[in-house]
Amino acid sequence: MRLPGDPVRNSTPARLAGCQDAAASRQEALRGLAERHGVCVRPLALRRTDTVTGLTEVVEVPCGARLAAKCKPCAERNRRLRIQQIREGWHLADEPAVRPDRPGESDLDLVKTRAHLEFDRAAVHYEPMTPDARAERLAELDNRIAEVDEELAETDLRGRLTPKERDDRPRRARSTKRRHDSPDLPRLPVDPRTVGRAFAGKAGRTYRPSMLVTLTLDSHGQVHSHLRRGAYVVPCACGERHHPHDPKLGTPVDPAAYDYRRAALDAIHFARVLDRWWQNLRRAAGWNVQYAGAVELQRRLAPHAHFAVRGTLPRRLVNQVAAATYHQVWWPSFDEMVHTVDRPPVWNAELAGYVDPATGEPLPTWGEALDALEEPDARPAYVARLGRVDARGIAQGTKDAERSIRYVTKYVTKDLTEHAPANSGVQKAHADRLHAELAVLPCSPTCANWLFYGVQPDRSKPGLAPGRCTGKVHQRATLGFTGRRVLVSRQWSGKTLADHRADNRAWIRAALGDPEQEETPEKDRYRFELARPEDPDVLPLEHRLLRAVSERIRWRAQVRSLSATVPIQQAA
Repeated sequence: MRLPGDPVRNSTPARLAGCQDAAASRQEALRGLAERHGVCVRPLALRRTDTVTGLTEVVEVPCGARLAAKCKPCAERNRRLRIQQIREGWHLADEPAVRPDRPGESDLDLVKTRAHLEFDRAAVHYEPMTPDARAERLAELDNRIAEVDEELAETDLRGRLTPKERDDRPRRARSTKRRHDSPDLPRLPVDPRTVGRAFAGKAGRTYRPSMLVTLTLDSHGQVHSHLRRGAYVVPCACGERHHPHDPKLGTPVDPAAYDYRRAALDAIHFARVLDRWWQNLRRAAGWNVQYAGAVELQRRLAPHAHFAVRGTLPRRLVNQVAAATYHQVWWPSFDEMVHTVDRPPVWNAELAGYVDPATGEPLPTWGEALDALEEPDARPAYVARLGRVDARGIAQGTKDAERSIRYVTKYVTKDLTEHAPANSGVQKAHADRLHAELAVLPCSPTCANWLFYGVQPDRSKPGLAPGRCTGKVHQRATLGFTGRRVLVSRQWSGKTLADHRADNRAWIRAALGDPEQEETPEKDRYRFELARPEDPDVLPLEHRLLRAVSERIRWRAQVRSLSATVPIQQAA
């Protein structure tokens, strides 16, 4: 019963007064219902035109977001697809069939035209002509090459034909000789097989176990931790026994002794270290090891990775490869900052480069700085290494296998920094110190932060501001790691995500008796264009969501009715 003077339920005064029983808005209820039934909450409206009949209609496609913060149903659908991909490829008994389609004659004609243009461009440098005529001829050929590349991009051919950017400078070669401070590894010829060993058991049974591997960076200093051994809680380095939700967990015991610089550099180059580890593991094992996993963020804000590995390897070999894996960063030295944010190097238009603000002397160019690394006693600017490695065997068809798959994909739908949110002042201060170190470190040869260390970035141009590089490495949302979050080897299951989606759709259509399954439309029959929300034939988002929720509920009821006779699999 509402007394006189009490705010009306769900009114603005009630919300301002902080009433606990204030109801949610209708839009929030609609969004929650859509998320419950797996309907995309931000679908894209496309206008589809049938070139045969001339019929034009507005259709909707899911946004395809990978993060739950943007669209939870699409992110969860992508996570289930990754689970299916890992499950199908983890314990394969036969080699996955990877048979790409043969290119058509029209595709080969485009590649042949591209080859002739590349030959003509190289021949221009040897033809007698004036510099202006040569530059004009090169620009004409580059425009023609760009047109052919656009036509190739519209074909079904995968990948790039040439690098994205043309670089006519000579390529620098580095020695592949191993470092003296790293152990040697056995190097065997890599057998093309991708399936691990099978072991014979009792009663004629065959076991084909695989592994779950976790790769972690080395320690950058002692941090507060919670380690339990049975019912016993191990004391932290600070002497206390922390509970699992202590706000100090993951933060340094002594922030002054914590090596934030090395933590930032390890995060920047962690993706390269992972690539090197898989190369070394395949060479040491002697066969083409396949993997599927994801990169996560630890509580100490350092990236680490969980991988499902097909087949088994001796743990001694895995640890040996981890101890011998490193990545050398052959950049100019960036140990000490020469310039500050207040007085950075300035651009000189006459010299077409940056000069010292005090003396006016030009800074060494990127090429000149790399020339200094050609000396015999030159050392890399940084060497990134792995830390601890945890590997354990997983048997096929067990609860442990399914639990491990969900463990690998548990954070796929979250942003990297959401893995270890800073909920306390101590954790926020730890993240701030790491981000401050990332803000002044160089992330690539073209990073503007090289001006801090007295070196002009590669392909320098006016307007560069050190400390304000737009690279993702320096953003608070990444904390240094900018590689791919989900890593799947090429011969894992023999299928791409698009293939898995097609399999799921084909099964559902066959089970429901969809006539579209029997009649496949021609490749170029339909034309699509993005429809604007203000177009008269595009309904408001709320109406489209209501219709999509009803359609999904009816569709799921129809699929559920078939579960008694046909086993149902996860649908895309």
